[in-house]
Amino acid sequence: MLLSLLLLILGALPKALLLLEPPWSTFFKGETVTLICKDHRLVAWESVSWYHNGNLLKRQPGELEIKKSGYYSCKTQRSSRSDPVYVGFLTDWLTLQASHPVFEGDPVVLRCRGKKEEDIMEKTYYRNGEEITSDGHYKSNITVYPPFDDDSYHCTASREYFWSERTETSKPVKIQVQELFPTPELTASPSQPIEGSPMTLKCETWLPPQTSRFRLQFCFFKERQALGFGWSNSPELHIPTVWSEDSASYWCQARATTSRIMKTSPGFQIHVQRVSVSGVSLETEPPVGQLIEGEDLVLICSAAEGTGTVTFSWHREGSVRSLGRVTQRALSAELRIASVREQDAGRYYCAADNTDGPILSKRVRITLRIPALPPVLTLRAPGAQAVEGDVVELRCEAQRGSPPILYQFYHENIPLGNSLAPSGGGASFNLSLTAEHSGNYSCEADNSLGVQRSEAVPLSVRVPASCPALTLRVPGAQAQVGDVVELRCEAQRGSPPLLYRFYREDIPLGNSSAPAGGGASFNLSLTAEHSGNYSCEADNGLGAQRSEAVSLSISGLAGSISGPIATGITGGLFSALVFGVVALLLYCRRPRKAGGRPTSEPSRSPADSDAREPTYHNVPTWLELQPVYSNVNPKGGEVVYTEVRRGHQGDRPAANSDSALLFWTHLPSRSQAASHRPADPQGSSVIYSQEEKTSFLQNDTSKTLIFNSWKEETFDALLRP
Repeated sequence: MLLSLLLLILGALPKALLLLEPPWSTFFKGETVTLICKDHRLVAWESVSWYHNGNLLKRQPGELEIKKSGYYSCKTQRSSRSDPVYVGFLTDWLTLQASHPVFEGDPVVLRCRGKKEEDIMEKTYYRNGEEITSDGHYKSNITVYPPFDDDSYHCTASREYFWSERTETSKPVKIQVQELFPTPELTASPSQPIEGSPMTLKCETWLPPQTSRFRLQFCFFKERQALGFGWSNSPELHIPTVWSEDSASYWCQARATTSRIMKTSPGFQIHVQRVSVSGVSLETEPPVGQLIEGEDLVLICSAAEGTGTVTFSWHREGSVRSLGRVTQRALSAELRIASVREQDAGRYYCAADNTDGPILSKRVRITLRIPALPPVLTLRAPGAQAVEGDVVELRCEAQRGSPPILYQFYHENIPLGNSLAPSGGGASFNLSLTAEHSGNYSCEADNSLGVQRSEAVPLSVRVPASCPALTLRVPGAQAQVGDVVELRCEAQRGSPPLLYRFYREDIPLGNSSAPAGGGASFNLSLTAEHSGNYSCEADNGLGAQRSEAVSLSISGLAGSISGPIATGITGGLFSALVFGVVALLLYCRRPRKAGGRPTSEPSRSPADSDAREPTYHNVPTWLELQPVYSNVNPKGGEVVYTEVRRGHQGDRPAANSDSALLFWTHLPSRSQAASHRPADPQGSSVIYSQEEKTSFLQNDTSKTLIFNSWKEETFDALLRP
């Protein structure tokens, strides 16, 4: 009820409809008419207010019977008062009845009715005094069509009156036309919209329930411009967004289908309200601190509030001109800066304006993260060359790149280690060098924006030469004058190229190079003066290394002996001959074992007589005996060696040769003679027979040399001068 009251106050309730039963507007006096009140829920059986000539007649539910002429209307709790309907009760003999109700556009049925219908001979209908039709039948009704405007209708009827004919005329009647639908009213929701918000227009009217055969269509207008898609079955029009320029007078039209009834609402003035921009802010994409050089920077300017057309502009501190300007109906706009560079860093802000003045955002500092450039690797050694044992510094540095930068170091693509540069710049890595560290080195710079690799830098680690070993190689079993001896010098370690120098008694003989490493040789054609100690040096620029000394003795026949030396030799030979004969006789008397070998002689293996090529080298232990050759008289010496041999006795093989005595004569002095003997670390010399390679021991005290074996067939050699 409260809702109905509110709608009534607002004038929004639909009108009630008053119906007559029978459905005519005029009756003869004394007849009864029933009034029926209907609203949009059809018949109203609850309490109904009945009115007569504008005054409240009574309140009662249901229907109301009347017999009195006048204007009647009704109202329910769900409707407003109906249009008044005139009901007439006449005392005339002839009356013109019009059908009821009549809505706009409906045809009307007219009935000419007399008190005694049986007496009527003919009926005639008139509109505004002009005859409409006469069908010649007294019971006929006619139908008239709109428009009716203010037309007046009446009828005449001829009837028998005693023995004559009489014409009766009805009172004029006006057609009571009810609205098919009320004049529409336009409403807006909200009635004063805010710029940028939606708005709904509604064309309010309705059809009575008795006119269900009709449908209404609607059309909305802004000034003289139709909105939407023209005519529509919906009484509402939704406008998604309105702007300040949409402020205007709006109206609507409604029309009934299958009818020409069209009604227009009064104009409705709508004022769209504008809200000033506020809360302007600037954002970036990517977010602050994550922008990488070369990427696009998007500046997003937004306003928390504001309506209508907004002009956005972007600015950088220190620059007079704006970076860009955009005008649009939105609360945010974007500006894209392509491929930002380091010089684009700075403080940025934006402004928004919708005719009330620009509103500025806060400043935003834009910084760039710069990917690291390919780094440069530098190797720093203590000296001009990288030598084994040195500590080399690997310095890696990228010329550009945002810190922190992690540097990774590689040797032949194998990681060595890493170093961090928290504030940018370069970083170092120290490496203690070994021979295996030669090769290509590189480094990587990584600041999480991509890994960059340097170019490879080669490093050659120089290894100092080790102490070389010297080896002497002669062509035959003994080193003799005229032989070409090979002096072979080789260092087991050392970076090439190696330069080998050869020495005799610390006097340089020459040198030889080994460009690829390894050893080198030096050939020497021997003379008598070449006996002595030999050594060599290995040098690769990192310090020369000297080998141990190797002794070499050279054998050869004496040239000519003259003067006192010849006399001494002759006397010495004679003494030796006598002594040798005595010794031989004593030897022959010694008992022998079977097989002809002296009992006191130790057995010999076949290896004892094998021929071997002598090799001289610097072996620390006395494993190879230093050779001195028989029948050698050093040039200018005073020592004479004499070999005593005897011929074969019978068929006894040479293998069973007996011992022989060899005398030597020390002519001027013992010290002078000793200077010509090979050096013996034990105070003695080991001497090899030239023919038999049989060793003997020279005793410095007895000056007697005892052979282990001798050849019988050469015994006559004792007689040689």
